[in-house]
Amino acid sequence: MFGTWLILLAATVLLALVALLIWRERRAASFASAASELTDILRTGRFAARVPSEGLGAPFANTANRLLDHIAARDLQLRERERSFGELLSNLQDPVAVHREQLLFVNARFAALLGADASSLTGRSLGDCINSDYSELVTEHLRRVLADEPAPERLEIELQPTVGQTARVEMTASRIDYQGSLALLLSMVEMGPRALAASSSQRVRATAWETLDSMGEAVITTDANERIDYVNYAAEQLLGVASGHAMGRNLGDLLTLVDEVDRRSLGDPVRQCLSTRARVNVGRRGLMLTRGGSDERSVELTASPLKNQRGELSGAVVVIRDVSELRGLARQMSYQATHDSLTGLVNRQEFERRTEDALANAHASTAHHVFCYLDLDHFKVVNDTSGHIAGDNMLREVAALVKETVRDSDTVGRLGGDEFGLLLIGCPLEKARQIADDVVRKISEYRFVWKDKIFSIGVSVGLVEISRESGALEELMNAADSACYVAKKQGNHVHVYSARDEAVARHRGEIHWLQRLQVALKENRFELLAQPIISVNDTVQDGPALEVLLRLLDDDVPEGIAPTEFLRAAERYRLMGDVDRWVVQTAFTALGRGGIRLPPGRSLAINLSGQTLGDPQFLEFVVDCLDRTGVTPEQICFEVTESAVTTNMEHARRFIGVLHGMGCRFALDDFGRGLSSFGNLKHLSLDYLKIDGSFI
Repeated sequence: MFGTWLILLAATVLLALVALLIWRERRAASFASAASELTDILRTGRFAARVPSEGLGAPFANTANRLLDHIAARDLQLRERERSFGELLSNLQDPVAVHREQLLFVNARFAALLGADASSLTGRSLGDCINSDYSELVTEHLRRVLADEPAPERLEIELQPTVGQTARVEMTASRIDYQGSLALLLSMVEMGPRALAASSSQRVRATAWETLDSMGEAVITTDANERIDYVNYAAEQLLGVASGHAMGRNLGDLLTLVDEVDRRSLGDPVRQCLSTRARVNVGRRGLMLTRGGSDERSVELTASPLKNQRGELSGAVVVIRDVSELRGLARQMSYQATHDSLTGLVNRQEFERRTEDALANAHASTAHHVFCYLDLDHFKVVNDTSGHIAGDNMLREVAALVKETVRDSDTVGRLGGDEFGLLLIGCPLEKARQIADDVVRKISEYRFVWKDKIFSIGVSVGLVEISRESGALEELMNAADSACYVAKKQGNHVHVYSARDEAVARHRGEIHWLQRLQVALKENRFELLAQPIISVNDTVQDGPALEVLLRLLDDDVPEGIAPTEFLRAAERYRLMGDVDRWVVQTAFTALGRGGIRLPPGRSLAINLSGQTLGDPQFLEFVVDCLDRTGVTPEQICFEVTESAVTTNMEHARRFIGVLHGMGCRFALDDFGRGLSSFGNLKHLSLDYLKIDGSFI
């Protein structure tokens, strides 16, 4: 019995489980059917449709239908808003478009500018609608705006219709939510004639500023109240101040202008320009000091008034040119032309110019100056025993010693090989005598050491006063030379010129050469010798074959007097020009008449002095001699010393340049003795170098 009940209970439970499984399967099927219906509604956008709610899937269907009601309401709201937004854009008079990878919407005005229907433009790329010149610019601009990166607020572009002229617009791109996704609203403003003119004007102004910024000169503009409103890049660099720090300030806040020589203030050029309404120029002596005072620049500056369209003064424009390098080069060239390359003292030409100025001052006033002529004793011993390099070093040291002894206002010059001059401005004769004694003492105490040798030298000084009664420069130089001669012969080292000194010197010293040279020139008592130039290499068939040597005829000296005896006097008394003219004319005549014969292709070497190179008339003389004698320029080789070229650089460059162009050859003698040897080579047309013997 119990077993039967147990079997019935098991059968009942089994039937219940089977029934439960059948019910769950039917409910799942109902849910699946409802979910499929919901998916189809959402996919097709039929938000007003409903999921059937019968059977076991009713709870799910009811929930889905409530969701569809909410979506339908939201969709209706969005459609209404987009419709209103579209109507608003369509009614705008300005061109408008919505863009997201392609055009999603365009209004009628946008379509009209492109000569197309709005519907035909939807779905097309914006690049199809603009001038190709702007494609890359627009693409990058839209990318930046869409990515919310920094971008210009407006962009000028050209719309390109299928036919007709382009339409220029100013476009603004904004991020918007369109149809549920991020898009760009492109708002445009058409640019009419006035707008185009303004745009063109802006472009012109922009180009002008770009041009100013690229200029090498500093450009600064100010308003009518002297306040700076623009500085270009060069001005920033020159002034050492950024543009932002210069704006609104006065030019005088940033720089000071002074005279390069006397350091006096040159004032504020902007203020002067605005007050006079005229251009202000700061020329060759302008020196700009920056406000910090740490930088000085040589400048050329102009300040010009600016006027507006009504002709009213609106400000000033300042242009500053940095000429520091140019003036530095000019100073260097001027220095080389007026200074001795070996000692750094003023050369003879510059010393004589300053002495002539002192003479003119004394003739026009009661001022008194003193000229001192210095001649070293025993200098020849140094040269003969240790060579030119030792002699040059000693001359440099002596020059420095003399400069240390005199006043800063005095001029020390090198007048010849071992001869110096002192020009003592505004100095009484007694004070000059004291200065001369100091120079003699310092040089007597000086010892020159060269290798294993020690040399002592002395100096003789002749003084002559420069006053209203003084004669011309030549008389002054002769008087000082005579006084120096007397000082040397009497052994008292310093002698003040007196009228009898010339007679003493004439009978007992070198001054007698003046008369002998004058007589020799007048009576043709010079003689030329032709010395062969032999090459160590027999194969060399170029360059000078002969060199002209000069002798002064003398009844007591059968072989004639060598130039070393009289050239010093010829230089001192300014007769070298006459001697060189005699040599050139005589040598050319001998060549032309066959008295001097040259191998084919070879030339004759003729030495020229520094005085001759400094004579602007000598070039014409040489050309005339070539014409008269029939000598070809290729037969002539002029030899000039480096010191002569340096002293007369301007005339020498012209002389050498012209004759070299005609075919004459040029050799630089004593090359290497001066400090500027290699610098001179760049500026001269030279064919040969004669190395100074001390280097061999």
